[in-house]
Parts: sequence; structure tokens; C-alpha cells
Amino acid sequence: MPSFIASPRPLGRAPALPSTSSRTHAPAGVAGVTLAAAIAIAGCASAPSVTPTPAAKPVAAAPAATPPTASPIAQASPDADHKAGFAQWLSSFSAQALEAGIRPATVRDVLGKAQWLPRVVELDRAQPEFTRTPWAYLDSAVSPQRVAQGQAQLAAHGAALQAAAARYGVPASVITAIWGMESNYGSNFGTFRTVDALATLAYEGRRRAWAQAELLAALRIIDQGDIAADRMIGSWAGAMGHTQFLPSVFLAYAVDADGDGHRDIWGSVADVTASTAHFLARSGWKSGEPWGAEVQLPPTFDHARADAAVRQTAAQWESEGVRSIDGAPLPDLAGASIVTPAGARGPAFLVGNNFRTILRYNNSVNYALGVALLARQIDGGGPVATPWPRDIEPLSRAQLQTLQEALNRKGFAPGTPDGVMGPATRAGLRGYQHSLGVVADGYPTLELLQKLQAP
Repeated sequence: MPSFIASPRPLGRAPALPSTSSRTHAPAGVAGVTLAAAIAIAGCASAPSVTPTPAAKPVAAAPAATPPTASPIAQASPDADHKAGFAQWLSSFSAQALEAGIRPATVRDVLGKAQWLPRVVELDRAQPEFTRTPWAYLDSAVSPQRVAQGQAQLAAHGAALQAAAARYGVPASVITAIWGMESNYGSNFGTFRTVDALATLAYEGRRRAWAQAELLAALRIIDQGDIAADRMIGSWAGAMGHTQFLPSVFLAYAVDADGDGHRDIWGSVADVTASTAHFLARSGWKSGEPWGAEVQLPPTFDHARADAAVRQTAAQWESEGVRSIDGAPLPDLAGASIVTPAGARGPAFLVGNNFRTILRYNNSVNYALGVALLARQIDGGGPVATPWPRDIEPLSRAQLQTLQEALNRKGFAPGTPDGVMGPATRAGLRGYQHSLGVVADGYPTLELLQKLQAP
């Protein structure tokens, strides 16, 4: 679902994404909330399923199995106090829904029957113990099975995908790649009823105001007749359908491409692909422009400039010694940045506007690279050429927090220690690396942590 920057989230489970660690999408018409941001807020941006489904045959437009009419967790016995409190909250919120213009029948028959889901609260509060390395994430996101299945889906649903591409200027392979990243081509878009999940978060979640707004949006979708309540299925954080739209994003960008009078991102591939392309187009996608390319950096490159905030033309980067990894001319990009997801020892990429547009879907560099590289291979291109530094072990959240605390003690100001790598922590770590006289790429390693902890 459109979401932030760490890594994408597993559908229906706590984002190992570290799911909430990094993704975002803000349409021109959604009052400044980015899809990625909304998703990030939702905490549902999930990492692609580690075990992709077989590529032998395309996934059908709708899930093979009929979604349950109630969330599995609804069968559990919730704590009596929570159940009573939830019922009282539901009664109070029903009045707000009526005031917001939701039809009485929908309030009575849908909101009034919402279930309290303890599992949703558990997932919302969960924090991943370990961060995920870019190569581990991409091994799963762009696996040979996922590439092969994407090619099969592109062949099976070529008419719908090409129609969406022609209408919105977004390549069919990119739409297909997002479909693969978000739900493994429709095989895993979650098992939670959206109204149940959002009602639970609105009652006791960490982001109640956000969840209440999304719950009203979900009720409005049902009110409009786009989908029946028992078919509105998705992740624990409210992201729905094949490409994981939040309800507010659905209202702003979903498209009825098959002309049946309903915007169906659960069962209509035409609607799914057009809606996804529409979101990207409205978020700034430039037709005909590549997302970027893998590059080789000059030996003297200042890795502090490998930052999304540093933008210049590809020609300027080329004048500084940046070269395409395959010897081809650099893509003609106006506002291009260099990103090095694994620091100085890993691959480097020159990225432009369309890469940043993918980030509006999920504000995670790993996620955007996953989409870009998956699309490239679906189109027949090759994998990343530069080896990843697989000998580097990921730091746990506790270790990252210790690193941040040590940086603070030494005066490198990474901000409040929270165990999450962000711009401030990267800048502080670069400052410390610079003081050591080593390459200042801002990439956290066990060796740097040990140096920081040394007397």
C-alpha cells in the first residue's frame, strides 16, 4: 500500500516492514497526506512475502479462495473490559458517522457489527527486533520466482495493463511490479476485514485520529456501493486489495476501468491496474522517463553527497566521474540523486523523478528499488551487477539505539535514540566516520558500534 522508508511490510502482519520503518503517498487531492505517508502511518507497508507463490500459472483476477466474512481473530474471546469499552466507543462513533453523512443502514449493518480484534492491537504495537539489509530485502522482493510470475501476469493481463499504461503514461512493467510487491500478484492481500481492523485501531490504536478518518472513508466506500463490507478485505492496518490502497487513497484515486459501475481493487484486474497507474500519474510520474540506473562512482566520490536531497543533472554527475555500470550513457535526468543503500561497499544508483514518485507509494528506498528492479527484470533486463556486501551483519534495533546513544555522548547529534536509522542518525554517523578518517557513508556496522563503545 502506498506508504515509508525502511522496508515494506508483510500483508496482514506486523510490518517487518519493519514495516513501519519506512514508506509514504500524497495525492494532489488528499490534503497533503502522501500515500506512502498514509501507509507509513498505517504501519502496514509490508515487506514482500518471503516465499513467493509459484510462477507456473498466473494468479486469477480475484483470490482463489473466497475471503472470510469475518476476520479470523473475531472468533477469539476478547478481554471483557475491552469488549465493553469497544461497544461503548462504537455507539459513540456511530453518531459521528451519521453526522459525517454515512447512511443509517451502513452505520447499523456494517459499523454496528464491527469486531474488536486483539491481534490488530498486537501487530500495531509490535516492533521488529532486527533491521533488514537491502540485499536480504531485495533477494525476496526481486526473486526469480517473483520475476517469472510477473512476466506471466503481464502476459495474462496484458490488455488491462497496457490500457492503464496508455491512459496514464506509467509502464505496464512498473504497474505489474507494484502489484507483485504489494500482494504477490493478489495471492496475499490480507485476511482482515477492513472495517474491523480500522475500528480496532480507532478505538485503541496509537493513531486514533488517523484510524477514525480511514474508518469513515471505508464506510463511505461501502455506502457508495463499490464493495460489500464482507469483501472489503486487507491488512491489519487497513490497506486493501491487490495493490494495498488505504480507504482515503481509494476514494481519491481508485478507477472503474472495466465500466461495471464499481471501483473494485479486490476482484477486477482492470480496476486494480488503472487505479495504481492513476495514483502514480497524479503523484508526479513523468511518461517516457526512466527511474534511473545502476552506476559506478569515482574513487574520490564524497559519500556524504549520496543523498536524496542532493540533486543535479545527470550530465553534472557525469562530469564528476559517475559512469553507468554497463558503459551506456547515463539516463537524461534533470534532478538526479545518488543513492547507496548499503553504503560505500555496495551498489550505487542514479535516480530521478520517477524513483521519487515510487517513494510516494511507499517511502522506503528499499521498496522503490524493489519496484524499479523488479520492473526492469520483468521487461527482460538483468539484476544488480555490483555485489552486495553480504558479510555485513544487520544491527538489531537495540544495537542501533545503543549506537545513537553513543553518537550523542560523543557530540554527533543523531537525535532521540529510537533504534531507527533516519537522516539525523546518518548525518551523525557520517560525522563520526569523518573524525576517524574513514569513508563517511553513514552506514551502520558492528565495527563502528564497537569503536563508539570503546573507552
